[in-house]
Amino acid sequence: MQIEFKAVKRELQGSSASRRLRREGQLPGIVYGGEAAAQPILMDHNELFHLLKKEAFHASVLAINIDGTKETVLLRDAQWHAYKQQVMHIDFQRVNANETIHLKVPLHFINGDECPAVKTGGCIVAHVVTELDVECLPSKLPEFVTVDLIGLEPGDSIHVSQLTLPEGVTTVHHGEGDPVVASAQTPRGSLAAQSDEGEGEEGEAAAE
Repeated sequence: MQIEFKAVKRELQGSSASRRLRREGQLPGIVYGGEAAAQPILMDHNELFHLLKKEAFHASVLAINIDGTKETVLLRDAQWHAYKQQVMHIDFQRVNANETIHLKVPLHFINGDECPAVKTGGCIVAHVVTELDVECLPSKLPEFVTVDLIGLEPGDSIHVSQLTLPEGVTTVHHGEGDPVVASAQTPRGSLAAQSDEGEGEEGEAAAE
């Protein structure tokens, strides 16, 4: 289900006008991109404050109704007050249904308690990254990517190339190599870790 919210065109500009509007419970923002000109807008602060708490709002194609006209957009930036629970400004980018988009989507880790590394190996699973850069058409954008840890063994890692992505979705990452998403690690001080350290010390003594 697509998330939809309302906005109105903003006529008043400037910092003093923005401060007054915020005191009235309104939130300034802007919609930009595509062939149309950038459009300053106003939204209800409380509505957007609660929407920003939803994971899907950050990784979905959104529908914004501006004075009765709907546009599809992506959330690109949200500026917060330095110490208050207040949103100061939001940026949205228009989306073209026929053009690929680039966005970070969250990773959802499952079966962590059932994998051999945790269940019998005494390991903990480190989530090295919690979101993934993807590229796809707007209609193909997933709300999240699942990372199944069921087969993770002690000392093993899961890499980006091992993730199962929806059809039409590709990963985008900078640099070379195959980034690690999650790994099974033995906690320091555990019996397994002490055993490994002991074996290492014995090997060093034998070598001497």
